Amino acid sequence: MRDAIRESGRASLHLLGGAAVALLCYLMIGVALFTAFLTATVIGAGVLPESVLLLRRLADWERRRTAARTGTPVPEAYLPLEGPLPARVRTAVTDPGTGRDLVWAAAQLLYGMGVWFASLVLWAPALLVDGVVTGLAGRRPVALPLIGRLADLGAEWSRALLTPTPAAARAAALAARVEELTATRAGAIAAHGAELRRIERDLHDGTQARLVALSMRIGLAKRAYDSDPVAARKLLDDAQTQAEEALAELRHVVRGIHPPILTDRGLSGAVRALAASSGLEVEVSVTGLADHAPGDGPDRLAGSRTPGEPVGTPGDRPERPGAVRTPGAGPERVDDTRAAAPRAPAAVEAAAYFVVAEALTNAAKHSGATRASVALVREPTALRARVADEGRGGAEAGESGGSGLLGMRRRVAALDGTVRLTSPEGGPTVIEVELPCVW
Repeated sequence: MRDAIRESGRASLHLLGGAAVALLCYLMIGVALFTAFLTATVIGAGVLPESVLLLRRLADWERRRTAARTGTPVPEAYLPLEGPLPARVRTAVTDPGTGRDLVWAAAQLLYGMGVWFASLVLWAPALLVDGVVTGLAGRRPVALPLIGRLADLGAEWSRALLTPTPAAARAAALAARVEELTATRAGAIAAHGAELRRIERDLHDGTQARLVALSMRIGLAKRAYDSDPVAARKLLDDAQTQAEEALAELRHVVRGIHPPILTDRGLSGAVRALAASSGLEVEVSVTGLADHAPGDGPDRLAGSRTPGEPVGTPGDRPERPGAVRTPGAGPERVDDTRAAAPRAPAAVEAAAYFVVAEALTNAAKHSGATRASVALVREPTALRARVADEGRGGAEAGESGGSGLLGMRRRVAALDGTVRLTSPEGGPTVIEVELPCVW
C-alpha cells in the first residue's frame, strides 16, 4: 500500500506538471493568434519567429517531462531559425514542426487538464477501496495504480503528438547537416588562410632573405673575380653555403605542405619516423595498412617486423600503390604491373600524419610523459588513428585547447572526420580520429 501511494504521488506530480503546461498552452494559443494578426498586417512579422521559438521551448519542456516519465527520449526535428528576417519568417511558417507544436498545444489543453482532474477525482475512492482491499483482504492495490496509468496515458499522447514525422526528421537532419558543413567549410577556409600566411611568412623571412643574400654575394664575387680571385672564391663558397641553406628552408616549407615521406614510405612508415624522432618511447601499431619492404611479399603488413628489428629499417618502407618489385631486377627497378595493398587518399594520409605529429609534439612538450602509443587501423569506410600518452592529462577539449588542437579539429573536419579527446586530470590523454575514405 505504501509503495502504491508513493507511485501514485509521483504520477500526480507528473499530471500536475501537465496541467501547468496546459495553462501555458492556453496562453500560447493566445500569443499565436495575436502573432498571426500582427503578421497579417506585415508590420509585426518580426514577432513570428520569436513566438515560434517560444512555442518550441514549451514543447521541449513537455518532451523532457515525457522522457522522464517513460524513460525514453522524445526526438525533435526543427529547421533552424537563422538568417535575415524574411528567411526566418519563411522558415517559421513552412517548418512542419510549427504546425505539429500548435496541434499539440491545442490537444494539451484538453488531455492535460482532463487527466489531472480525473486523478483528483480518483484519489479519495482509490484510497478507500485499496485501504479495504489491502487491509482486510490482504490483496494488492487495484485503484491507486489507475492514477499511474493516467499519467502514462498523458505521456503517450504527448509522445505521439510531439514525435516528428519521418519527412520532418529527414528535413531537419538535412538542415543540420548543411549547417555543420557550412561551419566546417568556414573552419577549413580559415585553416587554409592561416596555412598560406604561414608559408608566405616562412618564405619571406627565411628563403627569400637567403636568396637575396646569395644574389648579393654572387654579384660581389663577379666584381672581385678579376682583381682578387681569392676573395671571389671565398664569396662563391659562402654563396654555395647559403644556397644549401635556402634549399633546406624550402624543404622545410614543403614538408609543412605535404611531407615527402608520405609519398616515399606511406603513412605507416611516416608515423614510425615521427615516433622515432619524438623523444618519447612510442609503441606503433598498424592494422590493415600496407607496409612492404624491398624483396618482401605483397602481404607483409606494418607491425610484422621481426623481433629486434629497429624502427626505420628497410622493412618499414612501403612501395607505392600498385608498384611491385620484379625479382632480380635490382634495388631501383619497379614494375607497376601487379596491384599492391591499397592506400588511403593523399589528403586523408596527410591529415592522419599531421594529427599524429601534433599529438606526439603535445605529449613531448606538455604532458610530462615518457611513453606513448600510436595505433592506425584500416576500416571498411574509414581510417582510424589513436594516440595515447601516460602524462598528466588536463588537455582542453574546447576552442581554448590551443592552436594545435584547434588546427587538428579543423583539418579533420574539412574531411568530414571526427576527433574525440579524453584527457582527465592525472591522465592518460587519448586522441582518437576517424577519417572517412574509400579504399
